[in-house]
Amino acid sequence: MSSLNTSLAAALTGLMAEQGALEATSNNVANVNTPGYSRQVPELVTRDPIVEDQLTFGTGVSLARIESIRDPILESQIQQETQTQGQLDALVSALSETETNFTSTTGDVGTAISNFFNAVNQLSTSPADLSLRQNVLTSAGNLAGAFNLASSRLSSQRTNLGTSVQQAVAQINQLTSHIARLNQQISSIQNVGDNPGTFIDQRTQLIDQLSSLIDVSVIPTDNTITLTTSNGTALVCGQQSFDLSTALDSTGVQRIFSQGSDITSSIVSGQVGGLLEARDRQIPDVQSRLDALASALATQINKVQAAGFDLSGNPGTNLFNAPSASGAAASVAVAITNPSLLAASSDGTPGNNGNVEALYALRNQAIVNGETPTEYYSNLVFNIGSASADAKADQSASNLVLQRLNDQRASVSGVSLDEEAANMMRYQQAYAASAQVISAINSMMQTVINMKNS
Repeated sequence: MSSLNTSLAAALTGLMAEQGALEATSNNVANVNTPGYSRQVPELVTRDPIVEDQLTFGTGVSLARIESIRDPILESQIQQETQTQGQLDALVSALSETETNFTSTTGDVGTAISNFFNAVNQLSTSPADLSLRQNVLTSAGNLAGAFNLASSRLSSQRTNLGTSVQQAVAQINQLTSHIARLNQQISSIQNVGDNPGTFIDQRTQLIDQLSSLIDVSVIPTDNTITLTTSNGTALVCGQQSFDLSTALDSTGVQRIFSQGSDITSSIVSGQVGGLLEARDRQIPDVQSRLDALASALATQINKVQAAGFDLSGNPGTNLFNAPSASGAAASVAVAITNPSLLAASSDGTPGNNGNVEALYALRNQAIVNGETPTEYYSNLVFNIGSASADAKADQSASNLVLQRLNDQRASVSGVSLDEEAANMMRYQQAYAASAQVISAINSMMQTVINMKNS
C-alpha cells in the first residue's frame, strides 16, 4: 500500500508540474503581441528519490522555476544603439529646421546681398538720382533686416531647444523614479524565490525609453541594478532615484544639474545629447559665421563710404552702424536715412560715380575669410545642408542597426506560436498521462481495500 501511495504522490507531482508548465505556455501565447515581453520557459527537475535498502524509488517531478529568456549582452547593445538613435533623431530635427530657415525663403541673406549690389550698380549709372539713392538705402535696410531675421531665428531655435531639454529632463526623472519602484518590486519577489519576469520586462522597456533620452550605463548589483550616465552620474541606485534639474545660466541657457553639479557638457548621447549638440555647438557655429559675414560686409562698406563724398560734397559717413564681430548679425542696421548722404562720388562732384563703383567692386572682393560675400554665404548654407545630410545618413544607418538588434532580441526572447503550440500539446499529453496514472493507482488502491474488507 505504501508503494502505491508513493506512486500516487509521484503522479500528483507530475500533474502539478505539467499544470504549471501549461500555465507558463498559456501566458506566452497571451503575450505574443505584448511589447517587451520575454517568453517564459518552465524548468522541470526530478525530485530527490527515496532509498530503502537496495531499492530506489522515484518521487516524481517538480517545477523548479519559470525562467524568462533574455540575452543581457544583446539588451546592452540595444540600449547603446537606442542612445545613438535618440541623439541623431534630435540632431537631424534641429539641423533640418536650421537648413529650412536658410534655404526656403526669398528674403534670405544671400538674396539680400545680391539685391543690395544690384541697387548699387544701378546707382552708378546716375549717381545724383535720389530715387536710385533711395533704392540703395532700401536694399541696405533689407540686407540688415535679412541678417537680423536669420540671427533671430537661430536665437529662437536655441531657446526652443533649451525648452526641449527641460522637457526631456522631466521625462528622465519620471522614468528613473518608476525604475526605482520596479527595482523594489523585483527585489521583493526574488527574495521569496518567485519569478519577477514581468517586472523585469517592464524595467527593460523603461531603460530602453531612458536610453533614447540620455546616455545610460546599467550596472547589475545583487537583486537590483544601478543606472548612471556615461560619466558616472547616478540616476538610479537600487530603490532610490536621483532627479536631474535644469536652471538658466547667466546667458539665459538651460543647464542640467545632478545633486548640484553641472553635467551639461558630459551628456553626449540620447535625445538630450542631440539637443545639446545642436544648441551648444551646431547653431552657435552657424551664428558665429553669420556674424563674421555681417561684420565684415558692414565694415568694408563703411570704409568705402568714408573714402567718398555725399551729394553735398561732404565726406561720407557710415552706411551701417559699426557692429562688433560677436552679435553683428543681430545688431547690424542702416545708420543713415537721407539718400543724399550716400557717398557715390570720389572727387566731391555730384555726377561722379567713382566711389559707388568702388562700392560695387566689393561684390567680387575677398572680404571675409578669403571669400567674396556671396561665396561665403553660399558655403555657409552648403555646410548647413552637408551637416544635415551627414546626420540623416548616420540616422538611417543607426535605424538599420537598431532594427537588426531588435530582430535578434525577438528571435531570442519573443514568442513563437508554433513552438508554444507544440509545447502545449506536449505538456497536455504529459498532464493527461499523469491523470491516467492517478486513475489507475486509485483503481488499484480500491481493489486492495476491497480485498482487505473481504
